[in-house]
Amino acid sequence: MEGVYLAGGLRSPFGRYGGKLATVRPDDLLAYLIRRVVERFPQVPLDAYDDCFIGCANQAGEDNRNVARMALLLADMPVEVPGVTVNRLCASGLEAILQGARAIATGEAEVVLAGGVESMTRAPFVLPKAEAPFSRQTELYDTTLGWRFPNPRLAQKHPLYSMGETAENVAEKYHISRTEQDEYAFRSQQRYQAALRQGFYEEEIVPIPLPDGSFFAADEHPRPDTTLEKLAQLKPAFRAGGTVTAGNSSGINDGAAVLLLASEKALKKYGLTPLAQIRGGATAGVDPAYMGIGPVPATHKLLKRLGLSLADIDLIELNEAFAAQVLACVKLMELDENRLNIHGGAIAMGHPLGATGARLALTAARSLHFYQKTRALVTLCVGVGQGVSLLLERT
Repeated sequence: MEGVYLAGGLRSPFGRYGGKLATVRPDDLLAYLIRRVVERFPQVPLDAYDDCFIGCANQAGEDNRNVARMALLLADMPVEVPGVTVNRLCASGLEAILQGARAIATGEAEVVLAGGVESMTRAPFVLPKAEAPFSRQTELYDTTLGWRFPNPRLAQKHPLYSMGETAENVAEKYHISRTEQDEYAFRSQQRYQAALRQGFYEEEIVPIPLPDGSFFAADEHPRPDTTLEKLAQLKPAFRAGGTVTAGNSSGINDGAAVLLLASEKALKKYGLTPLAQIRGGATAGVDPAYMGIGPVPATHKLLKRLGLSLADIDLIELNEAFAAQVLACVKLMELDENRLNIHGGAIAMGHPLGATGARLALTAARSLHFYQKTRALVTLCVGVGQGVSLLLERT
């Protein structure tokens, strides 16, 4: 099997719902990122790109009909460069990286682009077609997040909980208190601000041009002025008497991230210096009612396959869908929080679904060099009950 390496990448700043990126189509946003990443590696000829794997969770609006291919054409890549859009909901961006890595590992590709995009602001409302002639009844679905066109048969087998309700289920089952969730959320905000002051994110963020001629250059979702007192005042967002709030949950966001993956042969051919080697990935399923614990079995499966333990991992990027699910994973895996999301996470910077997994992988690879560490774990929970994990080693 060929060695697979993450050579580098870029991401957009993440926008708030209805924020700075509200006027930017997701295909245009992705195209801009692709062009900027390609420009970062001028030694790689455009015809050397074997494929492009892009994660996107919605695919109901301007991101429809294979947004990866549309964005390649918008980016003026050669028409011979193909693209595919993959969907594993919240982990779509990481799934895209895993699929690109597998193509390289099996010798089917040498250089690929991989990443993700999501515009939750521009996600459309959709209407089903009538099942009977002359029907005057229909239902409108908001595709921003969660179930649409739900199957009654599935509802009989598994309650169709919203994502926030699954977090409430996890908090109740694993005894995660409101105070613990708010304290974790506050730490995420603090760690993000510390990383910002440190200049950590400057190397991975590329400013995005807006229709009015200005540039969007910084993450829009963080709340630098938040306090534990403010977090404690927020009402439960998903369940009466619950503990999950807007403050201890990830955001509804817009953004994109694109990475360059290459084989060892391609590294030598084009003089590329990689950030990390992709050692492997794993996926697992869990009860959809407790989808937040998906990282646990996925990580155990991956580490067992590689002959490693959590003690061998220096840094962990675990997506902060909700503080409750992060803390449940911490409890179940006995994670060291000093190694976990050390630059903050999605509670602070937001969670544009398809892009987040790619953002996490880029942040993790850069962190290995920033702190001269050896191994990083990237892992996400996934709606409808899954987990995805990836292991990176510094080169």
